[in-house]
Amino acid sequence: MLGWKDIRQMTAREIALQLGVIVLIVVIIVSAYQSAQYNLTRLGITSGFSFLDRDTGWSYSFSLLERSIDDTYRKTLLIGFLNTIFVGFISIIFATILGFLIGTARDSRNLGLSTAASVYIQIFRNIPLILQVVFLYAILIHFPGPKQAYALGDVIFMSNRGIMVPVFNMPLWSAGAAAGLSILAGIVLFHVNKSMLRAALLTLTATVVAFAVMLLLTRPEGEPLISVPFLKGLRFREGGTISVELAAMIVGIVLYGAAYIGEVVRGGLAAVNKGIVEAGGSLGLSPFAIWWTLKVPMALRSIVPPLGNQWIFIMKATTVGVAIGFSDLFYIVSTSITQSGQTLELIGILMGAFLMVNFALAQAINWLNRRLALKGYG
Repeated sequence: MLGWKDIRQMTAREIALQLGVIVLIVVIIVSAYQSAQYNLTRLGITSGFSFLDRDTGWSYSFSLLERSIDDTYRKTLLIGFLNTIFVGFISIIFATILGFLIGTARDSRNLGLSTAASVYIQIFRNIPLILQVVFLYAILIHFPGPKQAYALGDVIFMSNRGIMVPVFNMPLWSAGAAAGLSILAGIVLFHVNKSMLRAALLTLTATVVAFAVMLLLTRPEGEPLISVPFLKGLRFREGGTISVELAAMIVGIVLYGAAYIGEVVRGGLAAVNKGIVEAGGSLGLSPFAIWWTLKVPMALRSIVPPLGNQWIFIMKATTVGVAIGFSDLFYIVSTSITQSGQTLELIGILMGAFLMVNFALAQAINWLNRRLALKGYG
């Protein structure tokens, strides 16, 4: 991106050329918009965003907020956007953790671990993501009904209606506030702490503390801290339900994304100077200590840029949910186009939403990359 200093060094001819290109782009955009407006008017299709205040009249599978068929398009699109953000960030977190484990195993001198990690990467990286998600969805919908549900310790139940899990008795806004405080604490700690790994551990601690405090402050009076699901009649009561579509989405994206992140991590670890690793061994450091204190901190500088690209890819990969009926933003927009006919407006909303999210994610990655860069090397 050009800065003010770069502009001052440009000649008048170069500035005129740049302005001419900008004017040409603006003219093309305005002309395309006016042409689209004219053609829509001829076809009798109304344009604008007034449809956002109309009721949708249809429902969908998953929502973080309370929903009904009487919701407006505005609220329905907001729900789809929140669902996309939720699945995207959950998938990024777990894919990164699993990817680091896979990449470390791939870099290991243990032949069994290295081979297993290589097989995992080759399988999940070479099968299309949409096929993996559809396959997982087909498996989950063929689970037995609630009465024959698979149980894990009588607290987690898996059936064809989803996965029933214990949940904390805290409002959604409380959990969101705790997550926001954790993110803020993480930004501050990464900014002031010289060790990225120490900052990550402190951020994790701050997250646990924030959720514990919000749980104690906002728990409904007389309610237990944790709500555990139990079978009553033909359905489970209490607890929380992870829908079949949500489970297939998260598991599929995590397994797929971790295969790529694993290769990124392996490349970063392999780039660390072997002399430094040997020096750590000569000092009597254990393999884990060498990995934690030497290899990972040095490898992060080469891992973060391609890792950021994988994070953005994972966020965009949430659009495969339309294949199994998961109510992410892409699914909501597709259904809204069919119901309302406002194609251009809804596609514009979809593009704008993904542009905003991925641009913010890219800026966060660039900031992290600058924090890791060696002083004096840019």
